[in-house]
Amino acid sequence: MAWIILVLAGLFEVAFTTSLKLSDNFKNTGWSIAFFVSISLSFFLLNKAIQTIPIGTGYAVWTGIGAAGTAIIGMIFFKESTDFWRIFFIFLLISSIIGLKLVSR
Repeated sequence: MAWIILVLAGLFEVAFTTSLKLSDNFKNTGWSIAFFVSISLSFFLLNKAIQTIPIGTGYAVWTGIGAAGTAIIGMIFFKESTDFWRIFFIFLLISSIIGLKLVSR
């Protein structure tokens, strides 16, 4: 259950970074509210997950999901670069997250 909570925390990290971009420096009220709700949920869920999962592993997975997810959102919705090396390193990051899960107790 802690791993599901951790994945949800990571997905809310993607939501808060995306909302931050769309808030236009907090000028857009709706996206600003989405940012604050998402960041609160992300940290709350991360806190719950690391009660069971080792903090180093939990934090690495949380930031990895956030980094990879935000990069993918950037490529799909904000027309950021999709060159080979960028995709390669995102794949490597996702592989590392899976590896951490596989070696954790």
